[in-house]
Amino acid sequence: MTDKHGVWLVAPQKIPFNTPLMLQNGQQLPRFDLMIETYGTLNADKSNAVLICHALSGNHHVAGRHAAGDKYPGWWDNMVGPGKPIDTDRFFVVGLNNLGGCHGSTGPLSINPESGEDYGADFPVVTVKDWVKSQAMLADYLGITQWAAVVGGSLGGMQALQWAIDYPERVRHALVIASSPKLSTQNIAFNDVARQAILTDPDFHGGHYARHHTLPKRGLKIARMMGHITYLAEDGLGKKFGRELHSDGFQYGYDVEFEVESYLRYQGDKFAGQFDANTYLLMTKALDYFDPAAEYGNNLQAALAHTRAGFFVASFSSDWRFSPERSHELVKALIAAQKPVQYIEVESHHGHDAFLMEDAPYTRAVRAYMHNVYQERQA
Repeated sequence: MTDKHGVWLVAPQKIPFNTPLMLQNGQQLPRFDLMIETYGTLNADKSNAVLICHALSGNHHVAGRHAAGDKYPGWWDNMVGPGKPIDTDRFFVVGLNNLGGCHGSTGPLSINPESGEDYGADFPVVTVKDWVKSQAMLADYLGITQWAAVVGGSLGGMQALQWAIDYPERVRHALVIASSPKLSTQNIAFNDVARQAILTDPDFHGGHYARHHTLPKRGLKIARMMGHITYLAEDGLGKKFGRELHSDGFQYGYDVEFEVESYLRYQGDKFAGQFDANTYLLMTKALDYFDPAAEYGNNLQAALAHTRAGFFVASFSSDWRFSPERSHELVKALIAAQKPVQYIEVESHHGHDAFLMEDAPYTRAVRAYMHNVYQERQA
């Protein structure tokens, strides 16, 4: 709905699941909650539902604002909303915070029913397959037997791909954006360095920092600073900051001297103040473990053989964290498996973060694809 000033207001919902969830690692969650937001109206035959899967630091708040005075809208507000590429005048859109998250879904900050204390480090490691299984339970709860589309960028794109593989009859289209069928060795290495920054923070306390009334902010800040660099492109970062100094002349010390240092420290501090360190560890591990072809003899074509979805795959020229070559690998496997796929490679200077931006060719491509998704049910 909109308020009197035309601000699109949305509200989160916490959905309880009292059925145990068996995880890929053999552990079991006795119960769990998923925090979600929905946008638009579910049609009579429930055929217009779209699931938005978030990336590492994302959450359920995809679009709109919770209150008129909120400074920032949801993280994909440029993509989801009335008249936007994923048009909520046409689709019923669901955003959620994944298991292990720190924005309302059951995770390390939640109370462990077995101990009566917060889970902390005792929260089990979850995988993309686990997330998709819990999302299928959410779809059942909502009465949605088939998604018109499952959409995601980066880690969200991995979930869209896993959906198409694990529940082929429940996905009509999968939009896999700035993603990969598995992480490169370099990406796994980056993730480990980020985790080590957190794990070696003196305030980490083996992941039970809440019980010690501390937060490993220094480690999380460093992890985010390093990660943030990898999400950007050298060209874009150079154009934005260059070698511009933060103050006049060199200070010949180790405090902030360049504007890029100031920017990164600000981003690190901001992130450390609003994200949970244990959640960061869980999300990066889910990235590392993702490899759906492993169950099919490391043959990606075989993993895709029984999918029924149409695929939209997008990559960005300056994305060196999830490079276009990773999308090429997926597209080639889809073609070899004789699956319908549309691919766009966008010239961009935004790096990996381009999937969150408003590059016109990218936005037009998503809009056109989603228009066809809508039209196929109107025929």
